[in-house]
Amino acid sequence: MIAKPSTRERKRSEGRRKPLPGERASGSDGRPRWLKPDELARLSSIELRARGVVEGFLQGLHRSPFIGYSVEFSSHRRYGPGDDLRHVNWKLFARQRKLYVKEFDAETNLNLYLFVDASRSMQCKIDGAMSKHDYAATLAAAFASLALKQRDAVGLGLFDDGVHRYMDPSAKPGRWEDCLALLAEPRESNTTALAKSLEQAAALAKHRGIVVILSDLVDGDIDGFTKGLQQLRHRGHEVIVFHLLDPFERHLAEGGRYRVLDLESSSELTTNMESVRNDYLNKINQWCERLDDACLLQGVDRIELTTDVPPTGALVEYLVQRSN
Repeated sequence: MIAKPSTRERKRSEGRRKPLPGERASGSDGRPRWLKPDELARLSSIELRARGVVEGFLQGLHRSPFIGYSVEFSSHRRYGPGDDLRHVNWKLFARQRKLYVKEFDAETNLNLYLFVDASRSMQCKIDGAMSKHDYAATLAAAFASLALKQRDAVGLGLFDDGVHRYMDPSAKPGRWEDCLALLAEPRESNTTALAKSLEQAAALAKHRGIVVILSDLVDGDIDGFTKGLQQLRHRGHEVIVFHLLDPFERHLAEGGRYRVLDLESSSELTTNMESVRNDYLNKINQWCERLDDACLLQGVDRIELTTDVPPTGALVEYLVQRSN
């Protein structure tokens, strides 16, 4: 029982103009309305650093699995013909009368893979400031902006019952605008299939980096979800899951009669909240605990957010905690 708008919400929204099919909801500057420049400015002093080794092609902020020359010392090795004399440890030579060359950990750029849930359930907006999809899109845009400023490469995919749209990682000029265009693209979404989507994501994310999944995780297949995380981790990725929920579906109303709609199956139910709330909260808490266990088992961060929390503020808080 996740992501179900109520009749009360429908009454509040009467008279509002909804975007026509295929119409992009954008502001006067052409950017999507869910994207606020003042919120993105909060990320200006934050860095996104990989916790493990990554593979890239440009000099950057992140530790590489390859040996190169940077500021972080790694080890010594015996001098060989052709080695640069600038990297000989002359102090060690003075003590041992043997030539050794300093080696350093190479630093590289990061591949950031963003996978955004575009299924029907992500259109839910009841008590939140924005729909779950718009919230996910805002977080994805903020992640992309942050990474590109660091010269990291950004890839983006949309999924529902599989990954249907995908852009390979790139740090080229205009990549952020490409991401915004894809995130704002209207789509006839389907039901969620996490296992299949994560399996495809693992196949698409070819080089080690950070994989960020933004979804409400509603399909209920926790075993499939766990298997998908396992495949991503097996390929050497660091994985971050942003679990996004509307406040109504996370906490439920304390009382009142509601007609609720399941956005993925289109089934409807009319009920009194007093009669179902305790059982509902027990089940959703158990569900979140199982998701936590699945993520913990795979060494994956799961960040649960409700859409009444400012998205970039939540991202800043996570990145600060992550850096400590």
